[in-house]
Amino acid sequence: MKRKLRMGMVGGGPGAFIGGVHRAADRLDGRIELVCGSFCTNPEANRTMAGELFIPEEKCYPTYQEMFEKESKLPEGERMDFVAVTTPNSTHFPIAMAALEHGFHVLCEKPMTFSLDEALKLRAKVRETGLVFCLMHNYSGYPMIRQMRRMIADGVLGKIRKVVASYDLGWLAAPNAGKQATWRVSPKMSGAAACVGDIGTHAEQLIEFTTGLKIAEIAADLATFVEGRQLDDDATVMLRFEGGAKGVIELSEVACGEENQFKLRVYGSEGCLEWCQQEPENLVLKTNDSAMKTLRRGWAELDDSVKGMCRLPAGHPEGFFEAFANIYAEFTAAVAAKMEGGTCKGLFPDEETGVRGMNFIETVVASSKQNGCWLPLKKL
Repeated sequence: MKRKLRMGMVGGGPGAFIGGVHRAADRLDGRIELVCGSFCTNPEANRTMAGELFIPEEKCYPTYQEMFEKESKLPEGERMDFVAVTTPNSTHFPIAMAALEHGFHVLCEKPMTFSLDEALKLRAKVRETGLVFCLMHNYSGYPMIRQMRRMIADGVLGKIRKVVASYDLGWLAAPNAGKQATWRVSPKMSGAAACVGDIGTHAEQLIEFTTGLKIAEIAADLATFVEGRQLDDDATVMLRFEGGAKGVIELSEVACGEENQFKLRVYGSEGCLEWCQQEPENLVLKTNDSAMKTLRRGWAELDDSVKGMCRLPAGHPEGFFEAFANIYAEFTAAVAAKMEGGTCKGLFPDEETGVRGMNFIETVVASSKQNGCWLPLKKL
């Protein structure tokens, strides 16, 4: 492409957290231009956000339907090329479906949809249109997660035996945790689960992404500790993988004192790899016959494919925004290739990842309702 890709955004209005993160990340490499948006259902807030982003008045749309309709009628180079969907879970499906129907590529926040049935319909539409779909699981964009994936694939750990993921936050410990919490614990906006949908899908996706293993069966125990809540704010999930490996996912959004403590440990017959989101530049290798080794982002011993995801020399910290930007970079490379008649398949999470995530959520909820009995993921 000899020009920047043109992005539209749905959601991300005043006070929204994740929309601002997307906008910061998509600017990082200088290859994307935000050209239009429908940022909020409140007209005044929508115009305010557009003004803050220097979006022309005629490119600030009152609804996403109007945005897709009008943008699709513009010539290429004037219309948006793709849309970023940064709204609550309940709206992901209608927005993404409408974008695909109007010929736009889609980058969508996780989880993919409100229900598994919607996810299957959206996957079918992506395949029907041939457009590029990306699900924003940002943690898979960290360089040291890519290094972990590479080392596991190369057999450094031997045969994988056990995987342990824990994701603990304290931000929902109080009944009234603010605007960002309100929709996440609402069955009408979040879906069948809160904690499991919000952070559990990150753990599920990262486990399968790094190890190459597929979860086959689940036994789950969901809890709701804050009185008055209708959805889970804590969970423990046991896993059985295809091939015989076992695993555990421990989740809590009521773990007082925790900020964003996401850890992943993968144990094999020859060693263990450990990564922690709050120290994302480190990847720890442990074995029974040598000293613990910490690999650092930016050093020469990293795989060449990982080096390309690092923007700064060692010692200059990279983190959350850069991980988002790495997913954007892979997604937009695929979009540009598609627009030029070619293909470019990166490692970014796609529609299949989204279906597996929704399958995971609904199986976890079903298992917990049956007192933690083992249930298989559906074959889809």
